[in-house]
Amino acid sequence: MEKILLATQNQGKVREFRKLLAPLGLTIVTPADLAETIEVIEDQNTFAGNAFKKAMTFFQLTGLPTIADDSGLAVDYIDGRPGVFSARYSGEQATDASNNAKLLFELDGVPMEERTARFTSAIAFVLSADYHLIVEGHTDGLILPDYRGQNGFGYDALFLIPHLNKTYAELDDDEKNAISHRGVAMRKLYAKLPSILS
Repeated sequence: MEKILLATQNQGKVREFRKLLAPLGLTIVTPADLAETIEVIEDQNTFAGNAFKKAMTFFQLTGLPTIADDSGLAVDYIDGRPGVFSARYSGEQATDASNNAKLLFELDGVPMEERTARFTSAIAFVLSADYHLIVEGHTDGLILPDYRGQNGFGYDALFLIPHLNKTYAELDDDEKNAISHRGVAMRKLYAKLPSILS
């Protein structure tokens, strides 16, 4: 296996995954590199379900071993929302800015100790029509009442890691990958890859 397809159009995720996958020495391609514009409807009720659907769809389309991620934020005070709707929380035409604005509105006036949240990343790896693997990673934190940091994407500037007293958006790529939900999930995948690839 020399080439692997990363089934995402999200350039923030592409950047993170390229860095996380670099030690494998594989050629990483995206749907854009292959001029594939199919859009997979993320209609499953779990991150794992959506990740697997994306990975299998693109594997069937291209024949390439495929990695897909579905990830998002669950905030306890609002019953686990936005959850699987994290990317489109403020509607089908959602942007990072509109999603963050909606989240801040829903948490307006809520004290810090009640703003607990968790990021989850589910990564599906489809190697062949009859072999796939799904792993998950989690990171716990708090939702700030205002933005901090310039890096990252999505909800990163609102997601505080308490023991670091920094948001995801205040960390550089290496620092974030060391503790992030996606980094945790990728390390679980790495642990299984040698036996898979052999």
